[in-house]
Amino acid sequence: MAGLTLKQLRYFDAVARAGHFGRAAAICSISQPAISVQIKEMEQTLGIALFERGARVVRLTAAGEDLIQRARSILGAVEELSDVARASGRQALARLRLGIIPTIAPYLLPAIMGALGAQHPNLDLHVRETLTPKLLNELSDGKIDAAILALPTSEPSLQETLLFDEDFVLVRPAQDEGKPVPNGEALRKMRLLLLEEGHCFRDQTLAFCNTGASVPRDGLDGSSFTTLVQMVSAGIGVTLIPQMAIAVETPAANVSVARFAKPRPSRQIGMIWRKRNPLADQLTRVAEVIKSATVR
Repeated sequence: MAGLTLKQLRYFDAVARAGHFGRAAAICSISQPAISVQIKEMEQTLGIALFERGARVVRLTAAGEDLIQRARSILGAVEELSDVARASGRQALARLRLGIIPTIAPYLLPAIMGALGAQHPNLDLHVRETLTPKLLNELSDGKIDAAILALPTSEPSLQETLLFDEDFVLVRPAQDEGKPVPNGEALRKMRLLLLEEGHCFRDQTLAFCNTGASVPRDGLDGSSFTTLVQMVSAGIGVTLIPQMAIAVETPAANVSVARFAKPRPSRQIGMIWRKRNPLADQLTRVAEVIKSATVR
């Protein structure tokens, strides 16, 4: 590994994840020729080809596949050194890289940022909004310190702290106000609008209806609760949203909101971080601040 730089390892990781030099360059905030030169120099230093270069996509070679996990381990170790330095002396938390899933971010971020700002006025907060699988990968790689998402993750290397439990509610056209609230079985027979695949909220909704994720659908999926609620307002179907989204998504829409009979569909919202993270004690205190700010 003599002659390699951390910068080259970061670019190697970026290209491997993006599968494209241009997209990787944009992520790294450099030009495509610059990242190509760095990867080429890395290949020359190692004496092997790391990528198969195609017209539209690049793929790791067999040698590249062997090396990428080692490179990520090195980058993770470097991030941990930074965490150790940040945790030394039990100083106040100066920087927090926080991931959060899209079905939580718009509704909790104002409360979270306000509470953390009050407790840590000099905190440099970086927020990353993306889906759960990407957050778990970035947490494992040391690219974020913690994440707020739906529990459980079933990852033994992660510390999970419950923040609160939250019910789901039914959103249906305004003219359905007062009608009996369907149970999960009845919802299966209705035109149920869901978030697109990849969102854990979609899977939780299907579980309530006892419907497999692989059941054929008519393509009426949305990328956000805003889209789903507006589709309901237009009379296209019904949907479920979390309780926290009611105040933001429904006031301007021609819809009614109904609560299910018990046992209601629900989810657990929690904060997670790597157990080995030197900032674990500080992250525990951060979780306590967030929990106090989000008591339902």
